[in-house]
Amino acid sequence: MDWPTLRLPQRLQETVPSARALAYRIPMQTTFRGLTHREGVLIQGAAGWAEWSPFLEYGPAEAVTWWRAAAEAATLGLPEPRRSRVEVNCTVPALGPEEAYALVARSGCRTAKVKVAEPGQSFGEDRDRVEAVREALPDGQVRIDANGAWSVDEAVSHLADLASYELEYAEQPCGSTEELAELRRALARRGIEVPIAADESIRRSGDPERVVALEAADLAVIKVQPLGGVRACLELVERLGLPVVVSSAVETSVGIRAGVALAAALPELRYACGLNTVPLLATDVALSPLEATDGAIAVADLVLSEERLAQVAAPLDRQEAWQVRLEELDRHLAEEAA
Repeated sequence: MDWPTLRLPQRLQETVPSARALAYRIPMQTTFRGLTHREGVLIQGAAGWAEWSPFLEYGPAEAVTWWRAAAEAATLGLPEPRRSRVEVNCTVPALGPEEAYALVARSGCRTAKVKVAEPGQSFGEDRDRVEAVREALPDGQVRIDANGAWSVDEAVSHLADLASYELEYAEQPCGSTEELAELRRALARRGIEVPIAADESIRRSGDPERVVALEAADLAVIKVQPLGGVRACLELVERLGLPVVVSSAVETSVGIRAGVALAAALPELRYACGLNTVPLLATDVALSPLEATDGAIAVADLVLSEERLAQVAAPLDRQEAWQVRLEELDRHLAEEAA
């Protein structure tokens, strides 16, 4: 295969022996989380393909768990599934109501996750988007994700307003675990029945058990890369004792395959998973991209297209940037070991 490869530094090479690594860069269909392109590294190891794609603002201390997830997939492979298909939601970016309605209507999914609190947009725009999605899914589930953007007072006000749309849950409406706990108490006092899901409080806080200790959430959002791999996630889910939603970090089909493996291996899966994000990318690397059919993703082997790999190879300056990130990560691992 004729595509430029990155050099894995010594310690990373030891965790994934004889691996090849490709830096990719793929345009987004629409701006999502402020991203116009998704970037990362695809790694081919003895057990298959893996993905390492920490967001650009993440330093090596945070990116190291993402590496552990990639090393697991590339060297150990994925655990055996308990189920053959995984129900998923469609993801609605910060679109206008007409576009949001159309996206949900054509998705084939019975659950939709709606992004709210987009910088530069008003709550009125959020409400219109949620209303349009509820109209598109009169008998389905509608959940929202604020990415921690609201204060407790704003969250109480906004969730009181949106409760009439029968939200399945609100994902990380406030930034901190303590704020989520305060919000849950405030909602209970006012009789507002909107369950709270913790995302960033699970994957970025460094102390996911604190969510349980403070009774800060009704359920937990679990993502494979940020939490260190499928097996680490299975152990965390057992410790937390909360219902979970398996979600993506907006990866290619390679990263999504690990998320599907986690969802398929869980003893219980009550909620549709947030794994149908490959359609947010302009292209993908798999011959059969992992996208929902009739609201679910099948648990199946993934075959990559060499032609597509070549097409998504990052330009030289981005390859160099990812090479620097690998070297920074290697130094961080050396410091951890010292």
